[in-house]
Amino acid sequence: MEFLTLLDGMVGKIGAFAWGPPMLILLVGTGVWLTFALRGLQLRKLGYALYLALIKRKEETDEPGDITHFQALMTALSATVGTGNIAGVATAIAVGGPGALFWMWVTGLVGMATKYAEAVLAVKYRVVDENGEMSGGPMYYIAKGLKMPWLGAVFACFASVAAFGIGNMVQSNSIADAVHATYNISPLVTGIILMVCIAAVILGGIKKIGQVTGFFVPIMIVFYMAGAAYIIIANIAEVPAALALIIEQAFNPTAAVGGFAGATIMLCIRMGVARGVFSNESGLGSAPIAAAAAQTKQPVTQALVSMTQTFIDTLVVCTMTGLVLILTGVWSSGATGAELTTIAFAAGMPGGAHVVTIGLVLFAYSTILGWSYYGEKSIEYLLGVKAVMPYRLLFICFVGVGAVAKLSLVWNISDTLNGLMAIPNLVGLLLLTPVVVSETKQYFEKIKGRKEAATLKPSAASQTEK
Repeated sequence: MEFLTLLDGMVGKIGAFAWGPPMLILLVGTGVWLTFALRGLQLRKLGYALYLALIKRKEETDEPGDITHFQALMTALSATVGTGNIAGVATAIAVGGPGALFWMWVTGLVGMATKYAEAVLAVKYRVVDENGEMSGGPMYYIAKGLKMPWLGAVFACFASVAAFGIGNMVQSNSIADAVHATYNISPLVTGIILMVCIAAVILGGIKKIGQVTGFFVPIMIVFYMAGAAYIIIANIAEVPAALALIIEQAFNPTAAVGGFAGATIMLCIRMGVARGVFSNESGLGSAPIAAAAAQTKQPVTQALVSMTQTFIDTLVVCTMTGLVLILTGVWSSGATGAELTTIAFAAGMPGGAHVVTIGLVLFAYSTILGWSYYGEKSIEYLLGVKAVMPYRLLFICFVGVGAVAKLSLVWNISDTLNGLMAIPNLVGLLLLTPVVVSETKQYFEKIKGRKEAATLKPSAASQTEK
């Protein structure tokens, strides 16, 4: 026990560095740098990106890849739309005040540029493995783009182990706790059912994961957003005041009130940025692993789709959760995490607690699916395709372990490794920025050329007739 306590303390110190101010500054700073390098592309092309992601949606294509653009987006969303959208937002506001939501928005806006760059590089430097499937992500663009395979291996090592924590046991434990608290179902029973449900999907590989997430993730997001929308619409007259409060307290945080202990502006910013990064994972290097599997010849096309992930996760879902917390007036009650969100939904609508519980279960389940793929692709990079099936089976077993285990040490280890993943990924993004800019410029010049050619054709035809 003393050894475990000592280990927990050591990991906690490393974790404090991994998620401390320098790392958060580096993560957001990279997003700011990419925003300038790409001339605010995430704002200029957001409409076009949403069109590609949600409207155009080619379901059948002969282009190289394993899953469609939409399925790649949903796989990435399955991993990021999770407990951070329910518990993370609540923690940010409970500790940093309503203004923390503003800083989550800022993190999301610059994070869209980061997510875009990650996807461009993931598709450009991806490879076809021995099974004929696409493999890509930070380990590949670091190894091939920077010629630093050892640093790619460092990322893959962190990611393959972190997947068992933040993407597996922590999620199954959250599901078991929520189901037990609301419906009094044994964590052991929940764990067994969850193992079966996870095995039924991930043993089928990325195509099965893509099919399931492509169908399941939109439904789960709409379900949760419908509950939040009900509360927001019921209090629509107070929304302008709530938005004004968020912006005001982003720069002038409130003093202690009710169960809220008060916050400084630095605490407000730190909580907003930390929970924003935790929620959308921009810069951590996880999502580009899914982007690399998309059926496309154009890195920029998938990158535009991928950046909508951060928009949906942080600027839509997190915002709706934050507004519910503020409109119901419970944000200063002294509660925090998922408990605070549950109290807010229960206060705002009949059966609101069930919406949060079911939403938490669905979000956590989808996160396990997404992270299983991230983990297996990381272990494939390190040990080859033969290691994938044993990894999947071990991953399934740990889902059951997580449901019944006490997880303080697991939380610390997984949180630390999750943060450390960002270091090699950010090195790759910063040094390969010229590649991202070049690919972007070439793509939009081609589109411009096609449009000009299309407008010239009718006039050329009329000259021929004359």
